[in-house]
Amino acid sequence: MVLIVKSNIKGVVKELQKGVEDVTSVAEEVGTALEIKVEELLENAIKRAKANGRRTLQARDL
Repeated sequence: MVLIVKSNIKGVVKELQKGVEDVTSVAEEVGTALEIKVEELLENAIKRAKANGRRTLQARDL
């Protein structure tokens, strides 16, 4: 399942640097690493929602 649009990562990195572009390229594995982190975050959020007896995942679960 694709959660991260890899073509957008470079644009976000550029935007986060606020004009001081010290990082000018993004390695391919950054997208894969982000996918893994997001999946882990969601898995933990699901566990929290279940532990609180809810079927709705909420921002506070993140």
